[in-house]
Parts: sequence; C-alpha cells; structure tokens
Amino acid sequence: MHGTIESAAKLDALRERATSLPLEQFDPGDPELFRTDTFWPYFDRLRREDPVHYCKDSMFGPYWSVTRYNDIMEIETNHSVFSSASSLGGITIRDIDPELRRESFISMDPPRHAAQRKTVAPMFTPTHLDNLALSIRERSAECLDNLPRGEVFDWVDHVSIELTTQMLAVLFDFPWEDRRKLTRWSDIATTIPGPDGLVATEDERQAELTECAGYFARLWKERIAQPPKSDLLSMMAHGAATRDMDAKNFLGNLVLLIVGGNDTTRNTMSGSLHALSQHPEQYRKLRENPALLDSFVPEVIRWQTPLAHMRRTALADFEFRGRQIKKGDKVVMWYVSGNRDADAIEKPYEFIIDRARPRTHLSFGFGIHRCVGLRLAELQLKIIWEEILRRFDHIDVVGEPKRVYSSFVKGLETLPVKITA
Repeated sequence: MHGTIESAAKLDALRERATSLPLEQFDPGDPELFRTDTFWPYFDRLRREDPVHYCKDSMFGPYWSVTRYNDIMEIETNHSVFSSASSLGGITIRDIDPELRRESFISMDPPRHAAQRKTVAPMFTPTHLDNLALSIRERSAECLDNLPRGEVFDWVDHVSIELTTQMLAVLFDFPWEDRRKLTRWSDIATTIPGPDGLVATEDERQAELTECAGYFARLWKERIAQPPKSDLLSMMAHGAATRDMDAKNFLGNLVLLIVGGNDTTRNTMSGSLHALSQHPEQYRKLRENPALLDSFVPEVIRWQTPLAHMRRTALADFEFRGRQIKKGDKVVMWYVSGNRDADAIEKPYEFIIDRARPRTHLSFGFGIHRCVGLRLAELQLKIIWEEILRRFDHIDVVGEPKRVYSSFVKGLETLPVKITA
C-alpha cells in the first residue's frame, strides 16, 4: 500500500511540473510522460497558451507541436507545405538514419501515395469486411471461451495481442504457427532501443527488421508465382504500383500494414476494457443496452487514441498561427491532444459511450492519409464486445496497466484482469 501512495505522490509531482515549468522548456514528446500517463496537463496548457509550440531541445531534436483539433486538420491537409516523405524523416517524431529510411505509402506525398494505397484498398471494402466478419466472430468466440476463470491473467496477451495477430495472419495469409512473429515485428518497428527496451541497440532493431523482410520476401516469391488472391501480400505482388517496389519500399509498406493492423486495434481493445473499468456507470449502460456498441466503438477509439501523433516536415518557410515555421522543421500533430480539445469536442475529458457525435476524433488521421483499415478496426472492436457481453456479466480490472514507453504508440503492455468463475 505504501508503494501505491508513494507512486501516486510521484505522479502528482510529475503532473504539477506541467503547471510550473516555463513553456519554452516544454518537451511534450518525452516518452516518459506517456509511460507514466502524465502528459495530459502539458497538452492542456499548450492548447490554452501556446497551441503551436516550439521545443528547441529533446531526445528527438527540435520540433513544433500542433495541439488543437482544427489546427491539426489544417496541417494534415496542406500537402504543398507539410510533407510525409520518408526521405525527409517520415511520420514520427523520431528521426531515422537516412540510410535506414524506408518508404511506405503513408510516408509518401501525392501523387505517388494514392497509387500504392489503392493497391491494398480492396481488402477494406464493405463486401470484403462482411466476409471477414464471420471469421472474426469465430476467432473471438474461441478466444473468449478459452480464457481462465477465477484467476488473474493479462488481458493484453490473452485477448488483445492474440486476436490482432490472428487477424494480421489472415490479412497476409501468413503461416499460422508463426503468427506471433508479426506482433514482435510490429513492436520492434516502433520501439525505442535502450536498456529497458525490447532491444538494447538500433543495430539489434535493424537485425530483427531484416529478418522480417527476409521472411516476407520468401512469401512474396510464392505469391508472384500464384494467381492473384485476396490477401495483402498477393495484392501488392500483383499490383501495378507495388509489384516492382525496391527492398526498402517493400519493407516500409510491410511495417506500415503490420503496425497499422496491430498497434491500433490491439491498444484500443486493451484501452476499451480499461476505460470501462474506470467508468463503471458506462459499463453498466453498455451491459443494459448493447445497441450502444455503435457509438461506444468510436468513442473508445477517441478516448484511447492508439497513435499519439503523426509528424510532417516543412517544405518551405511558412507562417502558421503567428509562428514562423522554417523549411526543414519537424511539425508534430498531436492527435492525443486534439482528441481532448473542448473547442471541437464537447466534454472531451468525459468518457460517454452514447455521445451524440462519437466520430468527431483524430485517431485515424484526416484527409488522404486517413487510416485505410479504420472500418476493419471498428468491426473487430464491435464484434469482440458483442461476444464479451454475451458471455460475461463483468470483467474486473484488478491492477494498474503497464504503459508503453513511447510518444508515438499509445498503448498498454499489460492489463491484469479477472473473470469471476
């Protein structure tokens, strides 16, 4: 108990720092703020006092933070000034060594972006999603039926990771027995190397990504030799805009699709149970009226915001909201802040599962780079909760989650839960 009080006092001190620290010393991209869940007051203050903020010095170098909902949408849609190109640094706050940069369609600007994105878009058409829904339900039911009863287990590992990695294996037609490799590669792609990280060094990280590329290259050769099928790898192998990708573009698109299909759904699956445990009145409301799942799903995606930011690079000097952004500057759009902007979202700090306009959120991005798989993510979340509500009166969260050390992926590493037998 003493440890809990001590850690609560420490968290209060971290939050308090956001009110006393001079704005010019703000570094909202510090991953430690996200690991401790203490970043909220920093963004509240930035939206209020300095919505386009310059951080001169951080572990990621200097960068601008855009924190208001409407400002983020404006940056997101201005492709002539703000670039996603991997050659300039890509879409995350962390700069990658130019030798190691890999293009993907999310880190391309128009017009090249559209051609590659279009190749995989058929996976996410309404007809195809209807077909996928049957197998999603089957796998969800099997996963839930096999959960332990009357004992504590990790929801992230048993449910969120297992179901998302199964879904990825289906989307890629990936060998089933190796499917957990996909989870590992997704985590490796976004991890920050260090003594407490998944890998200690950048070299180790690159070695695992090279293993990922080699594994998929073997599958790619098989797909090219076969007639076109309806999996993502076959779509890219036979697509006019993607069949001749170089090795870096190939791995870039693979990592994009793996991370996109893994982190967002997995973190929202974990975040949904955590949110309901923190808001028992909303949990009760959902159990009494499962039809509210249609608004619950987008609300929990807003609430969790599974990717905290996207980054752009300025192609020219540009004045924005009275601030002088220079050519080459890094501009970070904080979705996690926009999703708590009271000027755009009513009562943004309240979790309301029957919210009138639950789709007003930035979690999937905006404009041409809006997440291609967003309908699939929503479908997975809706089905898993339909199946949970059919089976269990309640799932108890019995401890604090462990959060990811990252200011890009906003997720839970572990979430201890118990289902009463």
